[in-house]
Amino acid sequence: MHTPATDAFDTDVLVVGAGPVGLTLAMDLAGRGLRVTVAELRAYQEPPSVKCNHVAARTMERFRQLGVADKLRRAGLPDEHPNDVVFRTTMTGLELTRIPIPNRLERFTDNGGPDTWWPTPEPPHRINQIYLEPILLEHAAALPGVTLLNRTRMDGFEQDAQGVSATLQALDGGAPRRVRARYLVGCDGGSSGVRKAIGAQFEGTAVIQRVQSTHIRAPGLLDRLPGERAWCYYAVNPRRCGTVFAIDGRETWLVHNHLHPHETEFDAVDRDQSIRHILGVGADFEYEVISREDWVGRRLVANRFRDRRVFIAGDAAHLWVPYAGYGMNAGIADALNLSWLLAAQVQGWADPAMLDAYEAERQPITEQVSRFAMDHAQKMIKARSAVPPNIEADDAAGAAERARIGDEAYRLNVQQFCCAGLNFGYYYSGSPIIAGDGEAPPPYSMGDFTPSTVPGCRAPHFWLADGRSLYDAFGPGYTLLVTRPGADAAALTEAAAAAGVPLRVLDVSAEAARPAEYRHALLLCRPDQHVVWRGQAVPADVAALVQRLRGAAPGSAFTPGNAVEAERSVS
Repeated sequence: MHTPATDAFDTDVLVVGAGPVGLTLAMDLAGRGLRVTVAELRAYQEPPSVKCNHVAARTMERFRQLGVADKLRRAGLPDEHPNDVVFRTTMTGLELTRIPIPNRLERFTDNGGPDTWWPTPEPPHRINQIYLEPILLEHAAALPGVTLLNRTRMDGFEQDAQGVSATLQALDGGAPRRVRARYLVGCDGGSSGVRKAIGAQFEGTAVIQRVQSTHIRAPGLLDRLPGERAWCYYAVNPRRCGTVFAIDGRETWLVHNHLHPHETEFDAVDRDQSIRHILGVGADFEYEVISREDWVGRRLVANRFRDRRVFIAGDAAHLWVPYAGYGMNAGIADALNLSWLLAAQVQGWADPAMLDAYEAERQPITEQVSRFAMDHAQKMIKARSAVPPNIEADDAAGAAERARIGDEAYRLNVQQFCCAGLNFGYYYSGSPIIAGDGEAPPPYSMGDFTPSTVPGCRAPHFWLADGRSLYDAFGPGYTLLVTRPGADAAALTEAAAAAGVPLRVLDVSAEAARPAEYRHALLLCRPDQHVVWRGQAVPADVAALVQRLRGAAPGSAFTPGNAVEAERSVS
């Protein structure tokens, strides 16, 4: 889809922040034909922090649609490097348990692990942010319609009924620059200036735990590892409990030292000694500190995600302990929820009230996920405080304790590292653009979910006979799935066309792989894969359904834009 530029606006959307959330937002908006300007404090390709280590399956599904999934899968750990999570007394010590996760070579063929059964075209990918972000950056920078302004600070903005006027300052000198945009999105992190400017406030728990985190180079560490390697190592001993992530699979590592509740100052804890206790090495072992990445685990969600034409997403909107790897991934879900809503406005087919769906959908779900993460963090804190003193003993009692701790660690942590529920089970309820039918969505947890076509849920995935993923065939707007031969959808398609609502019809009635959950003859899905309506026939008041799809209240005025013609151009 494409909307011609006008002299009144320098850009359609101004994005503040070029981390993974801001870049994903820019990529999706540009793919919808919008002009996007991204303001970023860092220089182009300046290395990011190493804080994120995981791209969730749901995120990879959307990266597939954005054309970047294959690039990401070729990056990160070496092809054959195990992606397992292992629990040991120290990183180089006795093994307690192991959560098997396929390496890159076997990711699409291994079916023996706790996350290999997932119904998705794109399983998770273990990759550190230092490899992920440059790929997203290069991909976004090459897209028509994306303007990257590196070494640029936003000093403020004002908004009116038509748009937002922001002041940008180049950090390398020059006069301030005034940019006029239709919308502004703050993807500017936990200390977000955009969040503060719109008067949004974080609410929740300010401190759950403190983590002394260190990025190190230790070329000799691999040679000291017993048994099979892993992507993530948990060290469980009475001296220090910590976590180590393999960054390049050869010599660089990220070491998390989980501080005890009474340890309230990072510098008061001996960093070097803690690292050695976690790695299980003596004073003679040599390593280099690349950077310090200390952080505080919190559970904070903003009390609002929007002020008129200004929005916040990612860490600007929510912060929590990054268990299950769902900090960055939740932010990317924000971006992809918001992008198609903004595009609908710029393209001219949606009512302004459609934008209300962003906060109505994302704020409750991030509140819920934040509580999942906090609950898991508290269980882990309790486990670390109860490590038996004889866990390393070379006797029957020590072996029994290791077996017990290993069993408990597996059961507690398989749900965060193989979190099917967080990937596929969440749903949107109470949304102004979803037409519920009275059936309750199935319950879900961090680890488990039940596939469902209840409006608000993710449309269950299946492979089409031509080899494509169901999601590959979705349109950029709404997609109507026809599951019963001869089902008449003409009234709905005609009403959508008359209102300018982009609607692609996909007949899957002959698809043998279609799951049993598709019980209705017609299902209407959004570009973010959520079901918005289903039925055995087109509703009698089809005009009311189309108005809901546009986010319009009954009787609201609307002049169709160019959305139907644009949909034809990309079909």
